[in-house]
Amino acid sequence: MARRWSREPHLIFICGSYEGYDERVRRYLADEDVSIGDFVLTNGALPAMVMIDSVTRLIPGALGDDESAVDESFSAGLLEYPHYTRPAEFRGWAVPEVLLSGNHADIARWRRLQAMRRTAERRPDLWEGWRWEKPSRRPKQA
Repeated sequence: MARRWSREPHLIFICGSYEGYDERVRRYLADEDVSIGDFVLTNGALPAMVMIDSVTRLIPGALGDDESAVDESFSAGLLEYPHYTRPAEFRGWAVPEVLLSGNHADIARWRRLQAMRRTAERRPDLWEGWRWEKPSRRPKQA
């Protein structure tokens, strides 16, 4: 949705308050009715800001480097893999050895498997859709 909206020349978000907004607006004026989750907020300002941020970061030039929005959660239908920074060990917690190996193919394979594992554990709804509807996205068997 954010990708599609990022290509639009103009967007207008209507933010409901209290019980929402007049049903006639939804029925006759709005192109889409969007929910960002199953919870209740005071009004629609925060969800609108979430959507605006999600859309804005996909507009070319908004992030400074257009590649920044390419490899991230949901870009391939999966959650993103875990990230690590320096130092290689902190409080006895080590960065996975494969990430220190310098072997880019092994690192890419590890990241892909971690993304798959993370998606299966945290978002089974995404995992099922990715697993069955997108077989071409599956990594090749070693």
